[in-house]
Formats: sequence, C-alpha cells, structure tokens
Amino acid sequence: MSAPAIRLHHVHQARSMRTLWLLHELGLDFETVVHPFGKNLRDPSYLALNPAGRVPALEIGDQTMFETGAIAEYLCETYPQAGLGRAVGDAERADWLVWLHFAETVAQHVAALTQQHVALYEASMRSEIVMKLEAARLGKCFGVLDDRLARRDYLLDGGFSAVDIACGYAAYAGGHYVKRDAYPALAAWYERLSGRAAFQASLPPEGAGIYGAEFYPAPGPST
Repeated sequence: MSAPAIRLHHVHQARSMRTLWLLHELGLDFETVVHPFGKNLRDPSYLALNPAGRVPALEIGDQTMFETGAIAEYLCETYPQAGLGRAVGDAERADWLVWLHFAETVAQHVAALTQQHVALYEASMRSEIVMKLEAARLGKCFGVLDDRLARRDYLLDGGFSAVDIACGYAAYAGGHYVKRDAYPALAAWYERLSGRAAFQASLPPEGAGIYGAEFYPAPGPST
C-alpha cells in the first residue's frame, strides 16, 4: 500500500514549525506550502483547510488536519516505528500527553509577545504592561521546563520524543523574549535539540522568518 501524499501549510517560525520538524524527524516525504506572515490566511481557499485562518494545515491522504497537538498525536500513532510517541498503556503515556499540551501553554505567551513586539508595528499600538506580564509568564513556563529537565536529558526518561519537539519549538520562539541561558537545564536541552538535523531543516532561510531581531526585551520604565 502506497504512503499517503502529505502537504504541510507553513509560515516560517510560526507554530507550524512543530509539524515541519516532526515530519523531518519521521523521515517522511512531504510537500511544504509556505505562506507569508499576514492576512492571506483569511482567504476562503485557505479557510477551507483551517477555519481558524492559522497554520498549520496538514493535508494527508484524503484528510485535512489542523492543531499541532492533534497532528503530533496522529502522526506518532500512524508512524509508531519512529518511537516519537507513547502508545496507550505505555508507562510514559500520561507524561507524554501532559508535555505535548503544556507546549501550547508556553506558546500562548510567545504568541502574545509576538503580537506585541512584531505584529503591532507602531509603538503606540503596544502595551508595556502586556509585554512585561507576558514575558514574566513565559519565564515561569521556562522555569517549569527547567525543573523537569534538571535530572534528565529529555522531557521523558525514555528519551527524545515528539514532546521535545513541541516544547522545543516553544523554547526556540520564546527565546526571542526570555533568555534561555537563565535556565541552565533548559538551555542544555535546547542546545541538544537545536543540533538535530531535523531542527536545522525546519529553520527558515536567512531573513525569511517572522523575527527581525534575535531578542526583543521587555520595555524599561517609562521616562
């Protein structure tokens, strides 16, 4: 039986990078459709794939999926030989699910900061209070990951899995707002992740991503 055709709709450095990275780790053949960061995802033709007007949308065989957590579960169950999931009944199944979905807790703060620092291009549109609060909340999430990683190389004792991809993307994008080196276990884990060939293959070409700067600090006190 032939493998299903796979097409990923992606915006460089957006949450669809999780799915892109996972597809590379699984070693699957797939097509990537890159969309610009902007309002084109509101086009009716794209809304037919993802009604929220966001990325990713994954076309796989005769199905279309959206939501990175759901896609990760589906792909890991469909291609279990890669060992990136934890099956029902596995001792690490509950932890795998927790960390897969904790990634979205982290990502919501990253998204809020990206909106403030990047999408709202006029300084008058931005809120210093929101930027400071969201950076503090992101830092707390980094602290949770740091505590988890203090005694292990990856989020699960059984080794690298899709939850490292999900949370690793959040650490990658979140590192534009909170410095990872303040969290030594997280920083060491991120260094391991970022050296993987599949992670490197998921990065945008130079100058093609959302982020125009390596780091966006929270604003200082108003003068």
